[in-house]
Amino acid sequence: MLKHNIIAADTDVNVPTAQQRQVLRYTNDSLTTAMDDIAEETAIALVYNGISHVVMMSTPNDLYDLAIGFSLSEKIVDDASEILDISATKQALGIEVNITVSNRAVWRLKQQRRNMTGRTGCGLCGAESLQQAMKNQQTSITDGQKNKQAPRELSELTNLSIQKAVVDLQAHQPLQQMTGAVHASAWCDENGNIKLIREDIGRHNALDKLIGALSASNIVINHSSFLLISSRASYEMISKAQVAGISMLVAVSAPTALAINIAKNTGMTLVGFARNGRHTIYS
Repeated sequence: MLKHNIIAADTDVNVPTAQQRQVLRYTNDSLTTAMDDIAEETAIALVYNGISHVVMMSTPNDLYDLAIGFSLSEKIVDDASEILDISATKQALGIEVNITVSNRAVWRLKQQRRNMTGRTGCGLCGAESLQQAMKNQQTSITDGQKNKQAPRELSELTNLSIQKAVVDLQAHQPLQQMTGAVHASAWCDENGNIKLIREDIGRHNALDKLIGALSASNIVINHSSFLLISSRASYEMISKAQVAGISMLVAVSAPTALAINIAKNTGMTLVGFARNGRHTIYS
């Protein structure tokens, strides 16, 4: 389990995650005026030791978790103990999160040679070539024999646990209930109980926030527990989950073909279309 001992952290910038706007609602051939809760979307800049690395559009909360989770999932640090300090400052155009990391991590960061500007999540932004982007996934793409193998069956307990978590997911998403505009990543135990959850307008950001939160918790990542995401399962989501040591990912929507290939070749259990009493096992 990832653990950290960050020397200092100050990420309280007091930015709301939603605001109310006046809208017109059309219902049954008539228009009515109403107030609607709208999710905030804020530019978040992650700056490592004074080096601006990425700007992403994100829900402006849980920035401490986001900074740690992104640093881990993007392999800027091998362990959260390499993060020495995190601070956030509200700027005119967004929020700047300053992260102080070890000298080793700074070297690794410079080797990446990335300067990413993404929208709600940016999995391969900043890679300079196809070879660089996919260098760690060549086996997953080319191993046709493994890719054609049938997925293994899950136990009845696991199937029931998945469905329990899916049913309970909405009740654990206060911002989604309010705005209808955000994704969630949830960590579930072997019985389908949601132990930890993070929300964000970007599915990648929600997962990074969860990874960061898990690194600070006493929750143990094991083969009986699983990750539940409210989005599709893309290459980037599988990749981030792999780095965090997660062995089973459950998505409420579909996976991509590349995500299935990578899951098969790395031994990850991948489940999609988890909703309404059903789900599909892909690997």
